[in-house]
Amino acid sequence: MAAKTSPVSHWPKPRALRPGDPVAVVAPSGPAPAARLSAGTALLADRYRVEQSDGLTQKLGFLAGDDGRRLAELRWALSDPRLAAVFCARGGHGALRLLPSLLDVRGEELPARPLIGFSDVTVLHAFLALHKRVSIHGPVVTQLGELPASDRAQLFALLENSDPPPPISGLVSIGVSQRETTGRLLGGNLEVLSRLCGTPLQRVFSQSGPLVLMIEEVTESPYRIDRALTHLRQSGMLDHVVAAVVGDLTRCEGPDEHPSALDVIVERLGGLGVPVLAGVPLGHGARNRAVPLGVAVHVDPRRGQIDFLESAVR
Repeated sequence: MAAKTSPVSHWPKPRALRPGDPVAVVAPSGPAPAARLSAGTALLADRYRVEQSDGLTQKLGFLAGDDGRRLAELRWALSDPRLAAVFCARGGHGALRLLPSLLDVRGEELPARPLIGFSDVTVLHAFLALHKRVSIHGPVVTQLGELPASDRAQLFALLENSDPPPPISGLVSIGVSQRETTGRLLGGNLEVLSRLCGTPLQRVFSQSGPLVLMIEEVTESPYRIDRALTHLRQSGMLDHVVAAVVGDLTRCEGPDEHPSALDVIVERLGGLGVPVLAGVPLGHGARNRAVPLGVAVHVDPRRGQIDFLESAVR
């Protein structure tokens, strides 16, 4: 079989992590439950040297402290040259509030290093993509202790191995197209992605070449999923999408609700005429496989498989 080629340029890679490396835990969004944070941090500390700010456990309503605290912590973690990676404590809400101040950060102030998280962290993945930085859509710290050991092992392998990750197979083709295609993997939580419309981060989706859109969602009714996808389509954010992959749609519908969340996705993305694969084990469910964002992937709907054409780290 001929080697797959990529039409997208490679972004700078962070170096591979090594056991004992210093890593930061940050809370840029919602407050982290203490017991779950402690359990997750202990798992990280078994492998790396964990550093955190004094205000990590602050709580201000639905936020992990005020915007100033969260911004200072995040800027420290993203810029400190000693740190090898940044792990987000949890998602929730609040990262978008930091965007105006983050936009003052210049690319040269952002050493290539993996930032790991999902859900509300989608905002930060898009911010790093604006600066052509690879990041990791993966478990937050409060989730680590609840995941299968295989998902944790896969996350650490992704961070420590400079080979491309193994393919994701066993997926279901739900799109109108069965053609193979290649593009840059970007995305995250659907509702959060839709909130990027009209912000400076919207241009990430028009300046990154052909895109493979990845989405997941939790507790959003089918009509809200319809609204988010319609918003993305009408804003032009999906104009460069050549394929889409769908993760967990956790608790997004009642037992007899019709159309289902997946039905809505099939209909809304069907108008793009691109392949769509469902069943990627990531998001808010029992599994949350870590995947690199910003890298080239090959989507094969007939085989139900996603191949990674480059690594997350060097």
